[in-house]
Amino acid sequence: MEDQDRETALFRAAMEDVSPLEHPDTPDLRRRRPPPIPGQRRADDRAVLRELAEGEQDGAELGAELGEALAWSRAGLHRKTLRRLRRGDFSVMAELDLHGHTVDSARRLLTDFLNECHRRHMGCVRVIHGKGRRSSNAGPVLKGQVDRWLRQRDDILAFCSARPVDGGTGALYVLLRR
Repeated sequence: MEDQDRETALFRAAMEDVSPLEHPDTPDLRRRRPPPIPGQRRADDRAVLRELAEGEQDGAELGAELGEALAWSRAGLHRKTLRRLRRGDFSVMAELDLHGHTVDSARRLLTDFLNECHRRHMGCVRVIHGKGRRSSNAGPVLKGQVDRWLRQRDDILAFCSARPVDGGTGALYVLLRR
């Protein structure tokens, strides 16, 4: 045991003035911090789900009134892309007609339709929500709900009211993230 202690002492004395070499290929062995937890985003997502579960607003509260054109785009989307969407320059690859559906069935149909379109890597689709002419004095119901639902989805880049030949303010062109 005494020999081992003496050898250790001799080794440490010999290495006293030695410093480690710096080399660009040396891996960084320092402990990394874990990625931050997006607490506010998770809280916002829970609030949206809670709001959806508590009940729906009607279209008038959402600002989607009879004859009003809708348009929305995700932050960072080029202005020219939304302009091309409004002009109908994108080829519509699928269509969903929600005429006559209740809010609950329309939400399920829209969710299933968009999930399938996203799965098939479609770029642009048309959603017909109607103009709400048979709705009460409160205005169109599905139009406002579709507007709201589309804004909440991460796979939607933009949407806008269709050209008159494709349904006008009763339909939307929807641009999907591929």
